[in-house]
Amino acid sequence: MNNKVTVPASGHSFTVKPGETVLEAALREGVGLPYGCRNGACGKCAGKLLSGEIEYRKELRASARAEADAGKAMFCQALPKSDLEIAVREITQAADVEVKTLPCRVEHMQLLTHDIMQLKLKLPENERLQFLAGQYIEFLLKDGKRRAFSIANAPHNDEFIELHIRHVPDGHFGDFVFDGLKPKTLLRLQGPLGSYYLREDSDRPIIMMGGGTGYAPLKGMLEHAFYTGMQRPIHLYCGVRSKRDLYMDDQCSKWAQQHDNLTYTPVLSEPLPEDNWQGATGFVHEKVVEDHPDLTNYDVYMSGPPPMIKAGMDLFYARGLPETQIYSDSFEYSDDALRAMGITKPSV
Repeated sequence: MNNKVTVPASGHSFTVKPGETVLEAALREGVGLPYGCRNGACGKCAGKLLSGEIEYRKELRASARAEADAGKAMFCQALPKSDLEIAVREITQAADVEVKTLPCRVEHMQLLTHDIMQLKLKLPENERLQFLAGQYIEFLLKDGKRRAFSIANAPHNDEFIELHIRHVPDGHFGDFVFDGLKPKTLLRLQGPLGSYYLREDSDRPIIMMGGGTGYAPLKGMLEHAFYTGMQRPIHLYCGVRSKRDLYMDDQCSKWAQQHDNLTYTPVLSEPLPEDNWQGATGFVHEKVVEDHPDLTNYDVYMSGPPPMIKAGMDLFYARGLPETQIYSDSFEYSDDALRAMGITKPSV
């Protein structure tokens, strides 16, 4: 039997299925309840039970038990026995999310293309990183430098932190990832960071445009949209140079078949003869306006190299897109790296 949970302060409500905790159901329906570890240890999911009854999936650990003894409910372990009304702080914007500095372990490495590595990072047992779909983390390196990478998984699927790292010329961290990094290596990160995340308070159709590994945060946004049942039309554009640079193409094509509200268009700027490419060619931002000449009533998310972001903004504004409806994440590369990728910085 399903139970309904209501948060009177915000007016939000959601349905908890049998065997689900309050937190699991909230994440599934896109309601941002706070959490830290998701296993009943830290107490950061604590809130007040205004009405109704709960039981706990498992025994709470000491710090969470102290919160429970003080009259608060631990929603990461709470199973409703009736409809509930609760009082809890909700996560609705980046400023609401706690930024943490944590150790992590490289759990999995997989080459996605000739120059893109997928990393999956494992946090300590009693830690989870709560984030909004599309945000990023930074590695804190021993020399004091930082390297930023977008989180490629959705918030509900947070057992690991997934990153897509491109091996670019003069990219010292990329050299390390491709030539020196091994599974089980310990690293240190800080996050989540950034204001680039999926806005769920709009009913406008969405255009997503990614250049290269700019697809990574869009992947997290899409997985979140599918998980929460978002029905807004989404058109995903992925721009790369040639077919060998296109990654996770099969996944995107499969998603477009599975979800009626998703359209997927890969775009190659310099297809090779051996690619036998029959799809869209040219600059990805130009393909967007070819398909959508009037952008007045769209929300646009774009991530990738700075020249692509700038060119996209200039063109999209000219096609009626309001500044308040565009969200971007510009991946910074060195001038040498951009030249090696065939990208020339626009003059300013």
